[in-house]
Amino acid sequence: MKALDRKLLRDLLRMWSQALTIALVVASGIGGFLTTLSAVDSLALARDRFYAEGRFADVFAGVKRAPLALVDTLRDVPGVADVQTTTEKTVRVEIAGSTDPIVGQLIGIDRGQPLRMNRITLRSGHADDASMSPGRALPDGALPAWVSESFAVAHGLKPGARLSALINGKQRALVVAGVALSPEYIFAGLWGMPDTRGFGVFWVDQEALAAAYDMAGAFNRVAVKLAPGADERAVIDALQRRLAPYGGRQASGRADQTSHAMLDNEIKEQRVLGSVLPSIFLGVAAFLLNVVVSRLVATQREQIAALKALGYANSAIAAHYLKMVLAIVAVGFVLGIGLGDTMGTMLTRLYAEFFRFPSFEHRIAPGLLLVALALTLATAVLGTLNAIAATVRLAPAEAMRPPAPGRYRRTLLETLGVKGIPTPLRMIVRNMERRPLRTGLSIGGVAAAVAIVIMGNFFRDAIEFIVDSQFNLGMRSDVAVWLLEATPDAARHELARAPGVTMTESLRFVPVTLVNGHRRERVEIRGYGDTQELYRVIDVRNRQTRLDGNGLVLTDRLAAKLGVKVGQTLQVEPLEGRPRTLHLKVDATVQEMMGLNAYMGRSALNRALGEGDLSSGFVLAIERGREGELLDATRAMPRVAGAFSKATMLRNMQEISARNIRIMSSVLTFFAAVIAVGVVYNNARIALAERTWELASLRVLGFTRAEVSGLLLGEMAISIGIALPLGMALGYGLVHLIAGLLQSDQFFFPVVILPRTYAWAALCVMAAGVASALVVRRRIDRLDMVAALKTRE
Repeated sequence: MKALDRKLLRDLLRMWSQALTIALVVASGIGGFLTTLSAVDSLALARDRFYAEGRFADVFAGVKRAPLALVDTLRDVPGVADVQTTTEKTVRVEIAGSTDPIVGQLIGIDRGQPLRMNRITLRSGHADDASMSPGRALPDGALPAWVSESFAVAHGLKPGARLSALINGKQRALVVAGVALSPEYIFAGLWGMPDTRGFGVFWVDQEALAAAYDMAGAFNRVAVKLAPGADERAVIDALQRRLAPYGGRQASGRADQTSHAMLDNEIKEQRVLGSVLPSIFLGVAAFLLNVVVSRLVATQREQIAALKALGYANSAIAAHYLKMVLAIVAVGFVLGIGLGDTMGTMLTRLYAEFFRFPSFEHRIAPGLLLVALALTLATAVLGTLNAIAATVRLAPAEAMRPPAPGRYRRTLLETLGVKGIPTPLRMIVRNMERRPLRTGLSIGGVAAAVAIVIMGNFFRDAIEFIVDSQFNLGMRSDVAVWLLEATPDAARHELARAPGVTMTESLRFVPVTLVNGHRRERVEIRGYGDTQELYRVIDVRNRQTRLDGNGLVLTDRLAAKLGVKVGQTLQVEPLEGRPRTLHLKVDATVQEMMGLNAYMGRSALNRALGEGDLSSGFVLAIERGREGELLDATRAMPRVAGAFSKATMLRNMQEISARNIRIMSSVLTFFAAVIAVGVVYNNARIALAERTWELASLRVLGFTRAEVSGLLLGEMAISIGIALPLGMALGYGLVHLIAGLLQSDQFFFPVVILPRTYAWAALCVMAAGVASALVVRRRIDRLDMVAALKTRE
C-alpha cells in the first residue's frame, strides 16, 4: 500500500463520525432520488405493459342508444384502426351486512366476440368458455360477474360471493365468478377520488345486460383504437358527428379518461418531487464536504509542505484528497442505493393500493443508477474543488509557516452601539463574524432542514384544508342523490318526505363544450340550487361565490385555458338533448382547488337550455343518526340511479390518504433530521478542532468545562436560532414552488401551513441540535489539555 493511501485510511478513521454524517446526508439525497423516480418508473412500466397487453383504447365515446349496424360506419372514419362497442350501466349495489352506499359500473361481455380492446385479466375465478365471458344468467336470474380487484379486496369478496344490484328498477343478484383487472379501470374511485369501497366494476354477460335495459342489437359505449399516425382530434370530431344523432357528442381521448388521467397526473407529480427535494440534500452534502476538506487542509499544512518537499507532485496530493472525498460519498452512494431500493419497494406497495396491475414490481433501472452516480460524483467534485485547488496552490515555504492569526474586530452589535455584551457572547459573535461564509452556509444548511420538515408536513395540512373546504364548507349536505335522467323538479318533494330529511336542494349538471375562438374545453356546467346552502362554490380562501346572475362562473384555470375574461361571452354546445348552441356571458371567475369547473344557478341554466324546471340530482340534509333510513328509502325510488353518503365517502378516502400522508411526513422528517445533525455536528467538530488550543488555554486559566463548552455550543445555538425563522421562510417558499410545479387541470394544492407544522419543524431541528451538542460536549469534557497546548510557535 502506498504511503498516501495509508495516510488516507488514518485520516478517515480519525474523522469517522464526520465522514459518516456526510455519507448519511449523501445517502438521503440519493435515496430520495432513487425512491421516488424508481417507483414512478416502475409505475410507468407497469402501466405501459398493461396497456399493451390489454390493448387499451385510444378514444372513448358514449351514446344513449345506437344500433350495432353503426359500427361499420365508425370503422370507415379516417384514422380508426378498430372499433369495439359495449353496453355499460351505472347501478346501485348492496352487500349483505353493509349499509354503505355503493356505486357499480356494469359492463357487458359478449360471449360471441372476445374483447379486442380493454382486455380483462382474471386474477382468480374462471371464465365460462373460450370467449372469456363470466357466464350466462343462472336459473334463479342471478348474473355471474367478474369484480374489479380493488373492490373485491376492500370487501373481502371471493368467487361464489353474492351481491345485489338495482338493474333498471329491479333487484338482481350478482354472483362473483372471478376477480379481474382492466386497463380501463387501473385507478379505483368515483369522480376522481380514491374510493375502493364505494365504487366497483362488474363485468357481466352482454346478452343478459342488454335484455335488462332493452339494448338488444344496440350499444351505448364505444372504444376506438387509432391507426398509426392518426390525428386524435380529427378522429374525435368525426366520431362525434356520426354519433350525434344517437345522443353521443362526448368523445374523448386518453388524456380525459379518468383512470389514465389520475395515473398520469401521479407520475408527473412524483417526478417533480423526485427532482426538487434530493437536490436540496445533495447541495447540503456538497457544502459539508467543502467545509470538512477545507478544515482538513488547514490542519495538515505541515504535512502538505513535507509531501511537496519530498517530491510529491501537486496532482498526487490533489488526488489524495479527492480519494478521501470519493470514499465518503461512495459510502453514501451505496447506502443511498439500499435506502432507495427499500423505500422504493414500500412506495410501490402504496401505489398498488391506488393502481391495480397484473404485475407491478419495483425495479431500479440501470440508467437511473448511472444518473444517481453522476449526481454523487458531481456533489463530491463541486463540493471540494475549491479546497483541493487551494491545496495544490499552497507553496511548501508558505505551508511550513503556521496560518496567520485571525483579525478580530468589533462585532456588529458593538458597532451599532449595543453595550453590556457579556464577554463569552462577544467571543462567540466575533468568531462567527470572522468566517461569514462558513457561518452563513451553516445557517443555510440548518434552515434547509427546517424547510424540508415543513415541506413534508405541508401535504397533511393541505389535505385537511381541502377536506374542510370541500366537504364541510362547500358540500354541507349529508347525502347526494342523482337520477337516471333529468326529471321535473317536483321529484324533490318525494325526497323531502323521506325519513330524516330536513332540507333539500336541487341540482342540474349538464355536459357541454365551451368554445372561444379556436379554443375548446369539454366540461360540465354545474347548476346549483337557488338558496345555495347545502352545495356552495368555495374558493381557495374559503370564501363563497354566489351564483346569482344569468351567466357562467368559471374556475380561473378554465378561464385561462379558454382565454376568456369576465364580461366576455362564450359559445356553449350542450352535449345532451337536442343539438343547439348557446351564448353565455362569463359573470365571474373563482380560484378553486379541484378541476376545470363551470357553474351557474340551476334556474338560470334551465332557462338558458329552454327545457323547463328540470333537475338531475338533489342534495339532502339529514337528522343525525337517520342516514341509514334515508338510504334504505331511496332504494325503493325507481328514478334514483344512486346515492352516496358524504361521511362514508370521506371515511373511505381517508383510510388510504391519511396513512400515506403520515408515511411521507415521517420519511421527510427523518431526512431533515439527518441534514440537521450533519450540519450542526460537523460544524461543531470543525470548530472544536480549530479552537482546541484556545479552549485548552481557557481551561488552564480556570474556566470550567461548562463555560468552555458554552463558547463552542453557544455558536451552535445562535446558528440554530437564526436558522429557525430563516428555515420557516424558506419552507414557505419551497411549498409555493412545489405547489406551483404540481398544479394541473385536475388539482391545485392550496398553500396552507398550520402553526403546528412550524412548531414541529422547529422541535425536530432543535432535537437534532441537542443530540449533536451532547456528543460534542462529551468530546470537550475529554479534552487533553497537555496535548492541545503542545503547539508549534
